[in-house]
Amino acid sequence: MALPTYATPLERLWYYAFRVICVLIFIFLIAPVLVVIPLSFNAEPYFTFTPKMLALDPEGYSLRWYDALLTLGMPAPDGVRDSAWWAQAWETSTWIRAAKNSIIIGFWSTILATVLGTLAALGLSRPEMPYRRLIMAILISPMIVPIIIIATGLFFFYSNPCAPLAIVGIEAQCGRLTSTYLGVILAHATLGIPFVIITVTATLSGFDQSLTRAAASLGANPRVTFFKVILPLILPGVVSGALFAFVTSFDEVVAVLFIAGPEQQTIPRQMWNGIREAISPAILAVATILVIISILLLATVELLRRRSERLRGVSPH
Repeated sequence: MALPTYATPLERLWYYAFRVICVLIFIFLIAPVLVVIPLSFNAEPYFTFTPKMLALDPEGYSLRWYDALLTLGMPAPDGVRDSAWWAQAWETSTWIRAAKNSIIIGFWSTILATVLGTLAALGLSRPEMPYRRLIMAILISPMIVPIIIIATGLFFFYSNPCAPLAIVGIEAQCGRLTSTYLGVILAHATLGIPFVIITVTATLSGFDQSLTRAAASLGANPRVTFFKVILPLILPGVVSGALFAFVTSFDEVVAVLFIAGPEQQTIPRQMWNGIREAISPAILAVATILVIISILLLATVELLRRRSERLRGVSPH
């Protein structure tokens, strides 16, 4: 919004001061993230800018740490990089295995969180739903409760899922969910469901309920009404919630530390191991890749938000 010509000197001062404050806040928030990117190209095994890097000397920059992401854990990392070498890297590289685990766990936990979160949001959006506020507070509690508490509770529950049944006198034998892909997926879905509920509920707040009544009057059953009327209109919110759930799963480390086993190592867990065991700038290379992925996902969410506003007849801001 441009500054009006009739603005007073005080309004002009605040107009420019407000923008300066916003820029300073932006720099404060984004600088720690952006500084990681050039450090990931450091030719030396340091976490600081070397004199050659500050002088923009090409010898101070290298892709060695990105290359280390491929070779860590390989029995013959210095071999000829033919198809056999790449196949070996796909099977044995520590970071590639962690990336595959993160994608697999993130994908299935996102599917589960999106389905359950969308169903919950649809129920909570109905005015006749009793105790809506209480149920909403319970469902989004994983966003409020410290993650260490949730991870601890999930660990003890997944160690013996049938333990609550014994309290009411029901004897049952259940397998452990700790150190399994299913356990990690369920844990990540638990953390992602609140994001889906919030985004879908926000989308449903502008939904015209008369459309569902019109569909019912034309003979459509609830299933047809949902897939032909409701879902196309709330799809941007559903996809946005799914993206948030995926990012939550992709970045989660505390729950993985408690629940996952050696076979379920994800990228954040591998980064944690790298920091704890031997600090390597390869972690900065991974962080740079994650930053780029996060930016792309957030840009997608913003585009979906604008599309959702256009579908609801709201002018984007």
